[in-house]
Amino acid sequence: MTSDPLLDPIPPTHDTLPSPGLRRNRAFVLVWSAATISVFGSFVTRIALPFVAIETLHAGPIEIAVLRSLDLVAALLVGFVAGAWVDRLRRRPLMIWADTGRALLLGSIPVAAIGGWLTLPQVLIVSSLAAVCTTFFDVADRAYLPTVVGRADLVRANGALAATSSAMEFLAFGIAGFLVKLLTAPIAIAIDAASFVVSALLLGTIRRPEPAPPPAADRDPILSEIRAGLRLVVGDPILRGLLWGSLGLSAMWGVFGATWLLFANGDLGLDPATIGVVAALGGFGSLLGALLAERAARRVGLGRLVVVSLLFAALGNLLIPLAPAGLPVVAVAFLVGQQLIGDTAVTVFDVTEISMRQARVDDRQLGRVNATVRVAMVLAQLFGTVAGGLLAETVGLRGAAFIAPVFALVGSLGLYRSPVWRVGQPVSPEAHRT
Repeated sequence: MTSDPLLDPIPPTHDTLPSPGLRRNRAFVLVWSAATISVFGSFVTRIALPFVAIETLHAGPIEIAVLRSLDLVAALLVGFVAGAWVDRLRRRPLMIWADTGRALLLGSIPVAAIGGWLTLPQVLIVSSLAAVCTTFFDVADRAYLPTVVGRADLVRANGALAATSSAMEFLAFGIAGFLVKLLTAPIAIAIDAASFVVSALLLGTIRRPEPAPPPAADRDPILSEIRAGLRLVVGDPILRGLLWGSLGLSAMWGVFGATWLLFANGDLGLDPATIGVVAALGGFGSLLGALLAERAARRVGLGRLVVVSLLFAALGNLLIPLAPAGLPVVAVAFLVGQQLIGDTAVTVFDVTEISMRQARVDDRQLGRVNATVRVAMVLAQLFGTVAGGLLAETVGLRGAAFIAPVFALVGSLGLYRSPVWRVGQPVSPEAHRT
C-alpha cells in the first residue's frame, strides 16, 4: 500500500525543519539580490510607464487601459509555451536572457525620448514584448528556486523573496512619483532597464551546477508537453486543490481592481493622496505576511495555513464595503484594516501555495505546472475584472465590493474539501511515490 508523506499530519521533525543556512547559500543570496534590484526597478516602471503615455504622448483612457492590460494578455498568449520551454532548457540562462531582453526593450524608451522619436506604438510594443520576457522569467524563476534551495527551506526562501518584494513595493511606489517629476517619466524608466542589467550580471555569477535538461531526442512536441502539464495539475488532488484556491483569490482581486479605486474616491470621497497612503500600507501588510509565513507553516502545517490564510484574505476584503461614507476617518480606518489584514493573509497564502507546488512537482515538470497555474489565474482575474465592472453597474460599487470576497470564500471551501487541508511539511517529489 502506497502513501503520500506530504499528507502525513505529523509534527515537523529535525529533518524537515528549515536549516539556518540560507544566508550562507551563495546561489540563493545571488538570486535574492537580483530579485531585490529588478523588483525595485519594475515598481518604478509601473508608475513611470503610464506617465510616459499620459504626459509625454498625451494618451487617453483607452490607450492607458490597453497599456495596463498588456501584462495579462502576454501571460495568456505565451504562458503555456513558456512553461514547456522552461522544462526543456536550463533555467538560469533563460532568466539571464529574459533580463537582457527587458533591459534592451525598456532602455529604448529613454533613448527614443532623448532623440525625439518616441511614439505611443513604440511604448505599447515595448510593454508587450517586455511582458513576454517577464512571463518567461517568472515561470523559470519559480522552477529554478528548488535547484538552489532544499525542499525544507522553500517556505523560508519564498518568504524572504516575498518580504523583499513587499519592501521594494513600498519604497519604489514612495519615490517613483518624485523620480518622474525630477527626471521625467522616460528617464525614470532607465532605472528599471539598469536594474535588469544588474540582475542578469548577478545571475551570471552563480556557479552551482543546474541539472541537465532532457536531451532533444526525448522531448515530445510542444503541444503534447503542454497537455501533460495540464493533466498533471488537473489529475493531482493537491495541485488541483491549490489551483481552486488560487482561482478564487484571483477572481476576488479582479473585482477589487475594477472597483476599489472608484469606490474609495467616488463613494467615500477620499482624495488621491489619502488613497496612495492607504495603498502603500499594503506593503507593510505584505511584509508582515512574508515574515510570518515560515513560522506559521511550522506550527500548523502548510495545508491548514493555506486554507486559513485564504479565508482571512476574504474576511479582510469584507472591510472595504463596510467602510462608511460621510465619515472619512472611520472609512480610512476600514480601508487600512483591509490592507493590513487582507494583504498579510494574501502574502501568507502566496508563499505557502508556491512552496507546496514547488515541493510537489518534479523538476522537469515544474515549468509547465507553473505556467498552467499562471494562465488559469490570469483568466480568473480577467473574469473577476469584467464581473466587477458589470456588478458595479448593476448593484453599485459597494454591492460589488460585498460580492468580491465570495470568490475567495469559495476558493477556501474548495481547498478545505480537498486533501490540501492534511498537508504537513515539504518533502521531495520522489517521496510522494514511495
